[in-house]
Amino acid sequence: MKNSRLIPLLMAVSTVLGIVVGTFYANHFSGNRLSIINTGSNKINYLLQMVDNQYVDTVDMNDLVEQAMPKILSELDPHSMYIPSTDAEEANEDLKGSFSGVGISFNMQKDTVNVMGVIPGGPAEKVGIMPGDRITRADTVNLIGISQHDVIRHLKGQKGTVVRLTVVRRGRRQPLTFNVVRGDIPVKSIDAAYILRDHTGYIRVKSFGEQTYSEFMIAMAQLRVDGMKNLILDLRGNRGGYMHIAIQMANEFLQGHQLIVYTQGRKSPREDYYSDGRGSFQQLPLTVLIDEGSASSSEIVAGALQDNDRATIIGRRSFGKGLVQQPMEFKDGSVVRLTIARYYTPSGRCIQKPYQPGHDEDYENELIERYERGEYFTQDSIQQSGPAYKTRQGRTVYGGGGITPDIFVPEDTSALTSYYREAVFDGHIRQFAFDYTDDNRSTLQRLTSVDELERHLQRQGLLERFAAYAETQGLRRRNLMLYRSRHLFERAIIGSIIYNARPIEDYIKYYNEEDRTVLRALQVFEE
Repeated sequence: MKNSRLIPLLMAVSTVLGIVVGTFYANHFSGNRLSIINTGSNKINYLLQMVDNQYVDTVDMNDLVEQAMPKILSELDPHSMYIPSTDAEEANEDLKGSFSGVGISFNMQKDTVNVMGVIPGGPAEKVGIMPGDRITRADTVNLIGISQHDVIRHLKGQKGTVVRLTVVRRGRRQPLTFNVVRGDIPVKSIDAAYILRDHTGYIRVKSFGEQTYSEFMIAMAQLRVDGMKNLILDLRGNRGGYMHIAIQMANEFLQGHQLIVYTQGRKSPREDYYSDGRGSFQQLPLTVLIDEGSASSSEIVAGALQDNDRATIIGRRSFGKGLVQQPMEFKDGSVVRLTIARYYTPSGRCIQKPYQPGHDEDYENELIERYERGEYFTQDSIQQSGPAYKTRQGRTVYGGGGITPDIFVPEDTSALTSYYREAVFDGHIRQFAFDYTDDNRSTLQRLTSVDELERHLQRQGLLERFAAYAETQGLRRRNLMLYRSRHLFERAIIGSIIYNARPIEDYIKYYNEEDRTVLRALQVFEE
């Protein structure tokens, strides 16, 4: 009886001894191998523990994790990304529709902040800051010579806070100081909306943010009042944004129960998005302009209207982004945008161009490859890597690499010369135009229309003045090339001056006068 009572105690002691001995031998004879199943997240967690506990030098573990996160995600696809908490708010500003700041647009010329424009009614305008001013300090921080990103960081801030700006103004010997109360600054996603010609409305959408649909509907209502009977929707250079905003916009042009887009992923069941039949512009003649800079939500709109045979797509093949990202926020404010699905146009095509995980540079360079093989200049150079699909009316379209337009418009290189290229790429045209605007700002501001401004500038001998200026900057004058590219130079110089002196819509109006893609869209309506 006594022996039977000791049996449980002996078993417990034996078990403890076994664990101690086993641990001793594991640590001393197994090379310190971790006694876990080294797979997946366990492996990463224990690696970090080993570094923290045993690495030869002291390591900032938070910094190590911050560096590792983007590298891990880069092995998935080109669009999954990690955004640190310090950058998360700024990354979303273009899509949110507003931010808190002083209300100016500026560029950096010769390491100095040059005010290009002030937002009407904004904080900067209220205190008297004007286009042409140079901002040299924000509070006690010297802004001269620092990066544009750092300038933005010092100008932005919490709504209601005050920033003291030191300003140098032409004609004033002493710097001026302004106490600016930061406020909400709208981020516009529609750059231009006006009647182009012959009752044809034109809208340029640069992104799909929270306020884009509201801006679009207001612009369309005004164009109707102005007599619009046709519409050119310009999505060139639009890199995308919120998918639901693109769906809302496409819905305005489609009849009821027409598929706009559907999404599907490994863990995301197929989800279809249909038009509701309440669109305000179901019968409006429509063309959509795209190019290699049109991506994501732009391609959703163009694909939906093309596959439903609702619009004529004009321009060059779009970027080819057919992946859906879902933002996931950490407690510290950092964000992961993880690809969770692909989206498909109504005909069933996924327009995501091919990619190799971990080769983001090759992915971005694909646009350069298009240029080098001549795709920007001849339609025959377009490589269709995906299968063929049919639109609602039976036309053939292709997946696997962007939206191919119904009407291809090549880049015009007939007047291009190496002299012109060098003038553009070395920044000589941009600097000349800036200096000219700065020297003649009061005169330019008195001219009330784009046509009046253009006529004035054409009388100023700008081409000859530019050639003389560029020569002082090291660009040797070449008269034959200058003559051959004369029109390109004049358009670029006058356009840059208008960009510096006037609202962005005036700049777009000027370029649209001779834009080959816009002119082709007008021709479609005439035909």
